[in-house]
Amino acid sequence: MSSVTQNTTYESPNGPWAKLFLVLLGIAILFGSYRIYQHATSFTVGLDYFSEDFQKYWMTLLYIQLPVLFGMGAAIVGWLWHTRDRQLDKLAPAEELRRYFVLLAQIMVFAVVAYLTASPFTEADAAWHQVTVRDTDFTPTHIVLFYFGIPMFIMAGVVSFVYARTRLPQFANRISLPFALVVAGPIMIMPNLGLNEWGHTFFYAEELFAAPIHWGFVLLGWATFAAGGLVVQILTRVVELTKVVGSSDFAESPQAAAVGVSA
Repeated sequence: MSSVTQNTTYESPNGPWAKLFLVLLGIAILFGSYRIYQHATSFTVGLDYFSEDFQKYWMTLLYIQLPVLFGMGAAIVGWLWHTRDRQLDKLAPAEELRRYFVLLAQIMVFAVVAYLTASPFTEADAAWHQVTVRDTDFTPTHIVLFYFGIPMFIMAGVVSFVYARTRLPQFANRISLPFALVVAGPIMIMPNLGLNEWGHTFFYAEELFAAPIHWGFVLLGWATFAAGGLVVQILTRVVELTKVVGSSDFAESPQAAAVGVSA
């Protein structure tokens, strides 16, 4: 007659929800501080790109934030690749489920940064140009939007994509088209930023939302439609994992082998 020598009660894997809250709080503080800084200095030292005050209060931010953001992104992606799981075929169901929680947390960060970039700060940029008309490519709103928000947006998406590719069998064995489209959307609008500035310099002094030079930004909106397919892919696998762990199949998993069961 068999007897269990250790407690085999299954415990659900914990998600990184406390860390997610701290990251979202940090993002809220960062973007909120930037918005307050904009409100305090845009019309005092941000109207003339060629002034010394603009160079001091705005271009200094540009020169700092771009290297920092791209350096952080490269470091995180490099670390994820260097520490990638090379034995995904032996991944225990509970550990795989935990990693999906981590991925969902990263996608939440990506979504929050996307909203802050594409909604309040993009609308602030359009309002700025409607009030001050087109001046130079470097403006208080552009330095926040084009050289901070969008790079951060791209970094969050690439990090989540690389994490999935290096930690989860579902995404390591094949390229997820919805995931690739969601991440590529912010990257693909970057060429249109150049077209936008060129067009405003030579053709459109005012900020017309329906101007042809803005049509390329629709790519970002179309890319977000792929998020539905990505959610289906993730939740389908999560449901499968929750059925496996804690059931009779769990007894045959690598986790069960570590539990002492004697005959």
